[in-house]
Amino acid sequence: MLEERCKLKEIDLYYGDETQISEEGYVPYGWQFSDENICIRSAKGKKINCFGLITRDNEFVYQTTTQIINSDFIIELLDKFSFTIIKHTVVVLDNAKIHQSKKVKQMQKTWAERGLFIFFLPPYSPHLNIIERLWKEIKARWLRPDDYLNEQQLFYSTNLILAAIGKDLKINFSKQQN
Repeated sequence: MLEERCKLKEIDLYYGDETQISEEGYVPYGWQFSDENICIRSAKGKKINCFGLITRDNEFVYQTTTQIINSDFIIELLDKFSFTIIKHTVVVLDNAKIHQSKKVKQMQKTWAERGLFIFFLPPYSPHLNIIERLWKEIKARWLRPDDYLNEQQLFYSTNLILAAIGKDLKINFSKQQN
């Protein structure tokens, strides 16, 4: 229903979530022959955390931190965002504790008065949140192995990528989930 209202331009629809990019790298899977001895260097290291909002048209709003993302961080971004919207806007979030916190719920009335509404996905349905696809693209395709060599390079490359989303970097979200 939200997708349909967005398609009719009655509302704006954003999908939100957070991710972490760290010096440990991103290795979604791997395999080797039984006689091979392969290893992937990994080290505990610095992390950059990002909370973002994206539309199917690649309009992207984000904020990064090296600290843990908590409810206060989410409230700050959503509060700033609520002052920029032009028409009723829905933000789709999963059921993470920081999204469902008492502080966030207390802000929902204020945001609704500004035209910003929060919609929570059913539990265990990350496939319905299109921003998950964005996080995978960043980690699996847009960041290169050389970007993980040190903290400065990783943070610089990550910030370049985040700033380019919706401009030079886009994802085709044309297939709508029902």
